[in-house]
Amino acid sequence: MFFVDTIEVSGLGNRSYLAGGTRTAVAVDPPRDAARVVAAAARRGVRISHVVETHVHNDYVSGGPELARLTGAAHLVPAAARVRFAHTPVGDGDRAGIDPADGLTLRALATPGHTPHHTSYVLEEEGTAVAVFTGGSLLIGTVGRPDLVEPRLTAELARAQHASAHRLAAELPDGTAVLPTHGFGSFCSSGRAGGGDTTIGKEKASNEALTRDVDAFVADLLTGLDDVPAYYAHMGPANAAGPAPVDLTPPATADADELAERLAAGEWVVDLRCRVAFAEGHLAGSFNFEAEGQLATYLAWLVPWGRPVTLLAESPEQLAFAQRELVQVGIDRPAAAATGGPADWLRPGESPASFRRATFAGLAERPRDGVVVLDVRRAAERAAGFVEGSVHIPVHTLHRRLGEVPEGEVWVHCAGGMRAAIAASLLDAAGRDVVAVDDSFDGAGRAGLTVRIP
Repeated sequence: MFFVDTIEVSGLGNRSYLAGGTRTAVAVDPPRDAARVVAAAARRGVRISHVVETHVHNDYVSGGPELARLTGAAHLVPAAARVRFAHTPVGDGDRAGIDPADGLTLRALATPGHTPHHTSYVLEEEGTAVAVFTGGSLLIGTVGRPDLVEPRLTAELARAQHASAHRLAAELPDGTAVLPTHGFGSFCSSGRAGGGDTTIGKEKASNEALTRDVDAFVADLLTGLDDVPAYYAHMGPANAAGPAPVDLTPPATADADELAERLAAGEWVVDLRCRVAFAEGHLAGSFNFEAEGQLATYLAWLVPWGRPVTLLAESPEQLAFAQRELVQVGIDRPAAAATGGPADWLRPGESPASFRRATFAGLAERPRDGVVVLDVRRAAERAAGFVEGSVHIPVHTLHRRLGEVPEGEVWVHCAGGMRAAIAASLLDAAGRDVVAVDDSFDGAGRAGLTVRIP
């Protein structure tokens, strides 16, 4: 008898797994916060005997080295991966006993494409494949993107992705559960994945890597690749070196005077509260990245790498949550933190800053004289339709391009409101008159705005 527990890393659009029998288990692509995996094993009453990596990750810092250290587990890493920490190299066809008493073994299966060394792991019960951990290879309805390693290898790796998908489909039974790491909102996915579970048989019928010939598949794959978050450039090297243990102790507390000093020094002061509360009142110069949004992805994407970050939270619990999210992407120690609200963060005599929120209906009713409509979605999103006359600056580039925003009252929108709130906070901190459109872009046309398709 076997089990597979899913450990969601929803802020990054990823999943990790704990799988095993009655006594021992394997952790697959563990998150940086290794304590989550240890807790999952404790709930099952099993010992973690193995930790495996499908590849050297580009989108988050792995918790593999720390989990192996904490548990004494063998740390399995593809043999061709260039890493500088103690591990057990794994080659195609290698097997590891996960819970021999329950007949559970793990078989390595080379599936290059997402990276040259990418390896999937087949969980076998009494010699029969029951699940395959596909990492960034075969995802739900799509595959992992092949352009994150080296631009000159992208076309070659795209073809390897197609071949690897076909190898998985050919060698595994249709009923084998497919358990990918990426594809639930991760930018490591080459397309939009749908659904929460799948099998080899389902993917044979619906995954374009398995239903299209290699030339057509590769051509569409390469033309459909999205932007790459800037922090990805730092994740691979960190994982190859072996990440340091996580320190989640509370940061030093900053008072109002220190917050003002940090802002004056050009450091990033990040308000984690919801966008509604931030718009109503905040510390002037601070930026709004909601803790419950895609905090890790967008803060790590925008902040100049290595710039000190101070966190403002409404509660110690929100601060602790944000710390756990941020260590996933290598923002290990906030420079300082403060909890409460604007009244706690302002010096005597200071007033909170604020800006307006609106909907697309409000934009449609607003006379256009002196109004700038700023679209901060990614280029791939804008290609499906945009508000006529809008200016396009993706949110992940806005902090470097504030000077390109035309003069006037800026109505900023994205697809749903979260990124518009980030952009509005950047513009507000720069002294611009801004209105955050907190609305779904699907409603722009219904509100009476003209939506064009390029």
